Amino acid sequence: MKKILLYGLTAMLALTSCEDFLDSQNYTGKDSGNFPKTETDVNQMIASVYEASFYQPFKNNDVGQYLTWANLASDDMYGGGGSDDKPTQALDHFMFNNNTQMESLWKAAYSAIARANSALAAVDNVADEALRNQSKGELLFMRAFNYFDLVKCFGYIPMVEKSPENVQEAQTSPEQVQPEVVYSKIGEDLKEAWEIMPSYKYDGWQTLQYGKVSKWAAGALLARVYLFYTGFFKQTTLPAGESSIDEAYVKKVLDDIVANSGHELLADYRSLWPYANSATKADYNYVADLGETWSEGNKEVLFAINYLYLSDWSGTQLHQSNQYALFFGIRNGGWGDGECFLKDKPGSVYPFGTGWGCGPVTPNFYDDWKVAEPNDKRRDASLFVFPDDFDWTNTAEWMEATGIHQKKMCAVRSSGGDKMSFCAELFGGDESGHFQASHCQSLPLIRFADVLLMRSELYQDASKGMDQVRARAGLSPKPYTLENLQNERRWELAFEGYRWDDMRRWGIVENCLAKQVGGKIYNNGKATVMKEQGDGYVARYKATNGYYRIPQAQVDLSNGSIKQNAGWDGTTGYYSQWQ
Repeated sequence: MKKILLYGLTAMLALTSCEDFLDSQNYTGKDSGNFPKTETDVNQMIASVYEASFYQPFKNNDVGQYLTWANLASDDMYGGGGSDDKPTQALDHFMFNNNTQMESLWKAAYSAIARANSALAAVDNVADEALRNQSKGELLFMRAFNYFDLVKCFGYIPMVEKSPENVQEAQTSPEQVQPEVVYSKIGEDLKEAWEIMPSYKYDGWQTLQYGKVSKWAAGALLARVYLFYTGFFKQTTLPAGESSIDEAYVKKVLDDIVANSGHELLADYRSLWPYANSATKADYNYVADLGETWSEGNKEVLFAINYLYLSDWSGTQLHQSNQYALFFGIRNGGWGDGECFLKDKPGSVYPFGTGWGCGPVTPNFYDDWKVAEPNDKRRDASLFVFPDDFDWTNTAEWMEATGIHQKKMCAVRSSGGDKMSFCAELFGGDESGHFQASHCQSLPLIRFADVLLMRSELYQDASKGMDQVRARAGLSPKPYTLENLQNERRWELAFEGYRWDDMRRWGIVENCLAKQVGGKIYNNGKATVMKEQGDGYVARYKATNGYYRIPQAQVDLSNGSIKQNAGWDGTTGYYSQWQ
């Protein structure tokens, strides 16, 4: 009998998702012999991979996806949140609070990999060569993307390279492999994606739907993986199956993106972020003069996650809204639903809605930026700072608060003082859309600015991209040095999930994390300073080499094939509360 492709959310025995080929009678008419054929078939197949990749439930003591951890683990943010948000604070201190932390990343990534494996086995059915190559490239990218998150987070992970052929094979837990083996597969997938995908030039997302992977996104991710692997493991090439990828190859990839992709920087950095949307711009003094407003897709974004906004707290689609905006939004301090403050409009943070208050910005980050680049336009575009006379008595539930918050990823509400998300006003639909549950703003994962900065880093030449990025920020050129490049990436890409990976690949983690200690914070409304928790930032990093704790349930269910990472045995690294 032919094997039927099943797509859904069913779990695949502890590790992936048993949603692949099963021996079954064909009742639907679609099987591995005739599906996919059409563009509609292909889009349905690929959509399931995207959906699994970006599932982000901030609940049940878990803390979402790799981006969340990467931001909190870096020296740019503390854990923050409220007194009950111990899992968030634990991540910042490189500790754990419960056995399910980061399990949603593990499950979602392996589910996406399983779906990608199934789809890759079937994509050759597509007759149209351009569609087949575009589709295959998307699937290779998504498999590589998920493995990259997993291997950076956990290090020693199982490899699942194809769909199980039978129940017995599905019940066999794959063995953990060395990180180098995983990186070889990632390199192989991204190299093939880059070489086969059509070179569709950016045209306002008319040829490719916004949110779909392009050749240019595949090339940018390849460069990012190359820089991380060669830096962290101190190598000169990235393995790629039976071949390898060297610096010259990556330079050519980035040169091609710059010359031929059609992507470029937006004229104004503020236009990248949802607070500059056309529905609320006129009432927010900081962007009232802005000519180019925020839009769902733009020429600077090579790849982003798209979200829905028609959801609420009781809806089944809550996880399909941008919960990062809720998670990293400023915490309410007793001002009423959505009310807080901003210097230019006392009594309100309009247009920002409140959230859970996780990820308060470290004083060290703010001070470093102000000293290094006092005239950098991006600082005000990225941060809002509490007024000096702010009354902290209303913050009894706040932890590790600093009075500095990022505003790239925040809930944005519509005009007036109501609860409505700006998305409802901008795009229509359900006007009761709550600003905490209906975040439609996309989440950029690859920007052209990153391409330019990676290019300068590889060439060790500021004119290859760094000068252009600085010019938009209103800054004059600086000569290329590694320190200047490191600072430029920190300011330009702040809070977008890059910093932690950069710290690790440059070998500067210990020095950076040590500077977090002693920063002024407020716990439960009372002034104090950041203190070492458990063994302390540096000791925890040394003990783990930067790899997080594998979810204990996965270790227990693996029949011994998965071993816990170093530094996480038993209760080592357990965080119960702030000490």
